[in-house]
Amino acid sequence: MSTIATMPKKGNDVSTKRNISTLPSFSSWVDNLFESGMGSGFLSNFNTGLTLPAVNIKENADEFFLEIAVPGMKKSDFNIDLDNKILSISSETKESFEDSKENYTRREFGYSSFKRTFTLPDTIESDKINAEYTDGILKVHLPKREEAKEKPIKRISIS
Repeated sequence: MSTIATMPKKGNDVSTKRNISTLPSFSSWVDNLFESGMGSGFLSNFNTGLTLPAVNIKENADEFFLEIAVPGMKKSDFNIDLDNKILSISSETKESFEDSKENYTRREFGYSSFKRTFTLPDTIESDKINAEYTDGILKVHLPKREEAKEKPIKRISIS
């Protein structure tokens, strides 16, 4: 089983050459500010909305198990799709909060999403795939087809 999703890195590509004889543009100055150590503390506390949860893949003689660490969510937050041999697990959540008092209004909002994609082997019984979500762990059960299961050693007698 392998992950086939690649996630683009957010931000600008700052590998362009700059002419030393001209002053930097404001946008390049901001890019340089955040590339240096000065802005990294600020950016580390800023939620970009793009995170990939950790995945454990287990296999035994009869099945594969995917365990995905996604705490603080509900079952209804997940989408699990199977398109031919491509299994996609995704989630998108939006939160908003507004507190209005006499002299002020405070608004906060958040957005997060992820998508993990796996190519399944031909040995998976796709009609019997199931999932459960408990204690912050999404578990996806991928049973193997009967012909793909390991058989115990069989002794063959000689006649």
